[in-house]
Amino acid sequence: MKSLILNIPNIISFARLLSVPFTVWLILNGRLLSAFWLFVIASLSDAADGWIARHFNLRTVIGGYIDPIADKALLVSVFVTLGHAGYIESWLVILVVFRDALIVCGAVLYQLLFQNLSMQPLISSKINTATQFLLVSAVLGLTGYGLNAETELEILAHLTALTTLWSGTAYVVVWGRRVTALEPDE
Repeated sequence: MKSLILNIPNIISFARLLSVPFTVWLILNGRLLSAFWLFVIASLSDAADGWIARHFNLRTVIGGYIDPIADKALLVSVFVTLGHAGYIESWLVILVVFRDALIVCGAVLYQLLFQNLSMQPLISSKINTATQFLLVSAVLGLTGYGLNAETELEILAHLTALTTLWSGTAYVVVWGRRVTALEPDE
């Protein structure tokens, strides 16, 4: 990994992080269509920064941290805001936030105990992130354009809940196995 901090993928990730307060503000002020387009651009930037980093060998240590932080900040903030505004059910907001808090707390604890945390997202996490982005995009876009798709949004919400549970459980299992393998036998 390169040590260069200021490169195009990192700038894109940082811009995504900066889009968070603007997206939240737009939602809170009822400008869902503008929030939708800003969220879509931020979502596409996630794919763009990863592709550029891999394709041009521009991966950095800081990029390995700022990219997932920007993703989580965007998703959690928008989920909480949409839940507060009544566009997403509170049980789903709680589940999404709890899963992310569980992962962050688990990562911190693992690092404190074993000093060798490596940030490798699981396939279940990537699928979960995709369903979360899709649900938020659908809620913002459909509501912003005034389209009624209540059944489709409910199905997507339940799919998001399932992938959230799957991903959270997968991290607990993986870290449990790692901890068991690293702990000395008594």
